[in-house]
Amino acid sequence: MFEAQRRGRYSLNIWPGFVDFLAQILLVFIFVLLLFVIGQFYLSKVLTGQTLAMEELHAQVDQLAQTLSLERKHTAQIEAKLSHVEQQLHTTLAERDKLRSDLQLTKAEARKLKADFANANERVSVSEQQLELKLEEIASLQANIAMLRTLRQKLEDKAGAMASKLEQQHEITTASQAKVSALSQQVQALREQLVAVADALQISKQTVTSQKAQIQHLGEQLNVALAEKVKELAGYRSEFFGRLRQVLGDVPQIRIVGDRFMFQSEVFFASASAQIGPEGKDKLNRLASVLKEVSKQIPSDIDWVLQVEGHTDSRPIHTPRFSSNWELSTARALSIVHYLISQGISPNRLAAAGYGQYDPIDPGDSAEAYARNRRIELRLTSH
Repeated sequence: MFEAQRRGRYSLNIWPGFVDFLAQILLVFIFVLLLFVIGQFYLSKVLTGQTLAMEELHAQVDQLAQTLSLERKHTAQIEAKLSHVEQQLHTTLAERDKLRSDLQLTKAEARKLKADFANANERVSVSEQQLELKLEEIASLQANIAMLRTLRQKLEDKAGAMASKLEQQHEITTASQAKVSALSQQVQALREQLVAVADALQISKQTVTSQKAQIQHLGEQLNVALAEKVKELAGYRSEFFGRLRQVLGDVPQIRIVGDRFMFQSEVFFASASAQIGPEGKDKLNRLASVLKEVSKQIPSDIDWVLQVEGHTDSRPIHTPRFSSNWELSTARALSIVHYLISQGISPNRLAAAGYGQYDPIDPGDSAEAYARNRRIELRLTSH
């Protein structure tokens, strides 16, 4: 009985432990299941994020593919343009080679023209000497003609007097007739002298005509030579203006009109002033440099001069220094001339003139017209 009670008590003590063990196992299972559920939820969120990321990556890949396609098209266009530019470059290089060849030919022609010009100058010099000699000969012939005409007049007067004397002594003695015969012979001799004088006059006239023809021919040669000099000076003027345009650059206030190079006054001077500003001095330094280079190429027998002309607008001026636009325009031209002399330009190659408001290029009275009329003009011309 005691043993049975002990077994019963022992059985009752094991069951609660078993229940606790099962409860713990159940809790562990629930905990593991909860971890699995949480893991599944987290994995589902991660997979969902990865899916969205993959979709975004696919969209970016598609966009990159489109961009790559556009870039390929753009690259093809650039390659086509590059090919076209290369063709143009080859064409330009060929044209450059041709221009260089033409330039060599032009330089050769220029040297030939200079040689021809020197020969023409020598011929003109000889022609001028011949012209002076011919003029002296003509003057001498004209003096001789005047003397012959005087002598002819005297002989005619003497012959007339003798003829009247013969008429008065028509009825004279035989002795007187002998004298008359002698007088007749003298008259005949005088008439022969008159004929000789007339012949001499005719020869002198022919000589004068011939000399005039020669003088005219020499004058034509001189005019041709002068025209060639003027043409050559025009070529140097074009070269001077072309280089000056390259050096000064494309400035709206500077332009070439015919044989004149025009600067707006504002490039050099402030309003109502003849003092050259820093910008104006820079332009004049470049101008002086170009003029020195071109003047070395101009032959010494071409008497050239750079004329500086000052112009103002029509608005009157009256200041302590300038009483009118005449004084202002002249002072500005002189300021430029003095500055060019300080830069090494010879004074005998420079001239200054002021025209005030009396030589406008725009007759209007607007601000634009006033600005165009306020200017400095340069002319490369001959004395």
